Amino acid sequence: MEVIKMAQINKQTLYQLKADRVEALKVAESALAENRMEDHEAGMAKIKEFNDQIDKVEKLLEEWERFGSQDPSAGGVPHAEQGPEVKSYDAAVKSFAAAARAGFPKTKAAGDFMSEGVDPDGGYTVPEDISTKIIQFRESKESLMDEVQVIHVTTKRGKRTIKKRGQHQGFATVAEAAKFGKTATPQFAVLEYDIKKRGGYLPVTNELLEDSDNNIAAVAVEWLGDEARVTGNKEILAVIGKKDPQDLKNLDGILAAWVKLGSAFRSTSKLITNDDGLLWLGTLKDSNGRYLLTPNPADPQQLRLCVGPHTLPVKTYDNDTIPTADGKIPMILGDLKEGVAYWDRRMFTIKVFDQATIGDFNAAAQDMTLWRGDLRDDCTLWDDGAFINGYIAAGSVAGSGEAAG
Repeated sequence: MEVIKMAQINKQTLYQLKADRVEALKVAESALAENRMEDHEAGMAKIKEFNDQIDKVEKLLEEWERFGSQDPSAGGVPHAEQGPEVKSYDAAVKSFAAAARAGFPKTKAAGDFMSEGVDPDGGYTVPEDISTKIIQFRESKESLMDEVQVIHVTTKRGKRTIKKRGQHQGFATVAEAAKFGKTATPQFAVLEYDIKKRGGYLPVTNELLEDSDNNIAAVAVEWLGDEARVTGNKEILAVIGKKDPQDLKNLDGILAAWVKLGSAFRSTSKLITNDDGLLWLGTLKDSNGRYLLTPNPADPQQLRLCVGPHTLPVKTYDNDTIPTADGKIPMILGDLKEGVAYWDRRMFTIKVFDQATIGDFNAAAQDMTLWRGDLRDDCTLWDDGAFINGYIAAGSVAGSGEAAG
């Protein structure tokens, strides 16, 4: 396997490694089918090498994005020759730090359509280059936004016309020079979004303003990036919660719900749960004592659940991301990229309060400053037939051995 040079590593490198891993898996499977065990074992060893390298590249990319650099030790400035994008970001950092030291004076970006009825009390608009870093930091950590359709918008309100996946009928066969016959009327849906402002506070020591420009920007990027990720998670769960929750009861219920999704969605669907769900699924065994939840040989970090004749991809999140409420362990089945739309304005503003009191925190008394950060987004249903909002009651048993397979 070719050794990847440091200067070559980027997201495209990661995509290529994953594609190469899939090809290696096909070769290993073929060798196994032909009883060429030495070739199969060599192939599996190669897959392990790919998995190790992918894990390292993912962690390295996460660090690069976090520090805004191709080299985290460089303090935000790549060691390679700076191109236009780097120079632009450095200028944005310098401008942002100067604004922070000046108390984030009110700004208004040219052509900003969001000012109408959204932020009448003003605020400092975070420069686009730093907003991009905030989005990159948000995306560097695992979140429910990885599961849904994220749509970048530039206006406060808008519409999209969609045709649901299950309603695609394909084109009819028509002879040359013949007229098109009548076909079933297609069903379209018009989705509307209405961007909302969401905000929160960060206490900042006054000493931070005496720090370097890069460190001031890094604090804002990490804070706003994490808040944007958690905000997105909450909005997505709220939309999922609009569908009536279904008590799946046991493994049989999971199988029934999976089949109910229909062939239009099953091929791209998965089972999403939390740590409680992982524990529940991890105890299930078939009649021969074999665990039903197993790692995917192609990617051991990915899990799959064998239920009857079906194999369900499983994705787990921690309980902070998807909580267990009222003893109901979440079991969301389906394709959330077809089911939920997250409308991302990608705009952040900051205001400063040095005399404010929030709860027990008094900025003036504690010689600190409060930064209030605001972001703009909306989250809506896209296709409510694409997923099932299921749950398992804590303490439920698996179900029949027949469903277990």
